[in-house]
Amino acid sequence: MDFRELNYVLAIAKYQNITKAAESLYVGQPTLSKFLIALENELGLKLFRKMGHRYILTYAGERYAEKAAQILQLKHELSMELTDMVKRDVGVINVAFANMRCTYMLPCTLPAFQDLHPNVKVNVFEGTSDENDRRLLDGQIDVAFYSKPGILNPLIEYKTLGEEELLICTCKNHPVSRFAQPNPASRYPKLDLTFLKNEKILMMQPKQRTRQIMDSYMQKQGFKFENMLCTSNLSAIMELVSVGYGISFIFEPHLLHRRDSQPIECYSFGEPRMVSHFVAACRKGSYLSHYVQDFIEVVCRLHAGQWRDRKTGC
Repeated sequence: MDFRELNYVLAIAKYQNITKAAESLYVGQPTLSKFLIALENELGLKLFRKMGHRYILTYAGERYAEKAAQILQLKHELSMELTDMVKRDVGVINVAFANMRCTYMLPCTLPAFQDLHPNVKVNVFEGTSDENDRRLLDGQIDVAFYSKPGILNPLIEYKTLGEEELLICTCKNHPVSRFAQPNPASRYPKLDLTFLKNEKILMMQPKQRTRQIMDSYMQKQGFKFENMLCTSNLSAIMELVSVGYGISFIFEPHLLHRRDSQPIECYSFGEPRMVSHFVAACRKGSYLSHYVQDFIEVVCRLHAGQWRDRKTGC
């Protein structure tokens, strides 16, 4: 099979422009145009309809592109599997993290993994959990690490690596601290959300997993905050909380790896605790090389041990 043909069609579908697609493929625009004409003549079907300078997939084109992507993914997985057999410790893995996790996970995981596999190149991607799901399904990455979603994607497999508690976070000696109660279910005292109704609440953006978890929780509780400031920058949220500019909801590992001097006080949601599972996500049924599996194991081991032993200002 001519895999080049499949890549050509997918590039045109991606860029919707012959010139840009040709540039991405390092071929001339006339070459790509002639290829498309010849292919459509051979198939007896139009794969694209032209709208100005844009090339839009027809229904036949959509089916072709879908199967082409699957074939190329199978080819990629076959290559990985054969590489495993022939060169047991040379290869490439593509891993993805949510933006904030990348800051403290890479220093913990990369050195440990490269000690095991010094000849394996690691490509790192950052983005929201939803963005990393799309990368998984597009075949750009082998594994993504994030909080498990409330609604599971049937095309993705999730391996639980640990449990993380979502905490209510305030500055030190915040007035709401007087409402905190002992909580045997957590190492943190519990604080009822009703005491926060008049406070400024710092939230992540709706596309981010922590925000999605909080939105789902508040919807179930019939609770709504009126005074909210939203940003995608978790580091900024933690610093704003530490200086008393609002209250937020942050997963414990992010706080454990915070190194700034201003302390943050943490409270549990009560019993049951608000928890999420930290997972390694892979495309369902995909082949994982032994070094991808080792990378997952390194992350799992560090999550279970070293991370929990770190000191925190909470």
